[in-house]
Amino acid sequence: MIMKTNQMRNAECGMRNANNFAHANPFRTPHSALRTSAFTLVELLVVISIIAILAAFTVPVLSAVKKHQYISQAQGELGQLEAAIDSYHDAYGVYPPSNAAAGANGQVNQLYYELEGTTNIAGTFCVMNNTNDQLSVTPVNQVQAAFGVGGFVNCSKFNASEDSKPARNFIHELRPNQTAVISNTAPSFGFTILTGAVGGPDLTYKPLGASGTNPWRYVSPGINNPNSYDLWIQLKIKGNTYLICNWSKQVQVNNPLP
Repeated sequence: MIMKTNQMRNAECGMRNANNFAHANPFRTPHSALRTSAFTLVELLVVISIIAILAAFTVPVLSAVKKHQYISQAQGELGQLEAAIDSYHDAYGVYPPSNAAAGANGQVNQLYYELEGTTNIAGTFCVMNNTNDQLSVTPVNQVQAAFGVGGFVNCSKFNASEDSKPARNFIHELRPNQTAVISNTAPSFGFTILTGAVGGPDLTYKPLGASGTNPWRYVSPGINNPNSYDLWIQLKIKGNTYLICNWSKQVQVNNPLP
């Protein structure tokens, strides 16, 4: 009988362990590696805090960018209207008349009709586009009630002689959001005015009683420009007012309207 020594037993155990390891599942991983990783509560709170801090920095930046866009668009429209008014002055030798009844407020004015040009057809003023489609129709008596005038300077008479000066269009490519039809309650009728494309833009700003309708104000001769005209619009953004006008290149913040 062969007696196995401890060394022999240890050698046999080593061989069996090596053989078992050789036939083991190659995809088997240690138990510690099977443990799935996950965020702890502290880690989640840290991530949420970082997101909140980034949002706190981002929101004011986005608001500032939006404000700049509103102001830039209004300034672009101001330049568009100034160019049209200057062309009108070159053609007629005068600036478009303003609504004397509106006084220095200037928010209800006939600038749209004077720059677009009208045709008097049997006592009705029609604004035509380049294809002779009627953009608006306003009876003479309504013009008198709205603007305190009996007619427009830039106006053609229907079936007039060839010697008469036809109306001209001085402002081109007006977008739909640059005009609005407002009404007068006594008598009830509607007429068109020039408005800022950006609206208030705050919905709480309602100079004419309706959200999104923000008129271009016009007075000629002007208070700030007594030899020409005053043209301005006021925007309200996040509770602050911004005055864009033709007598100052600087945007005036929280200044009272002229």
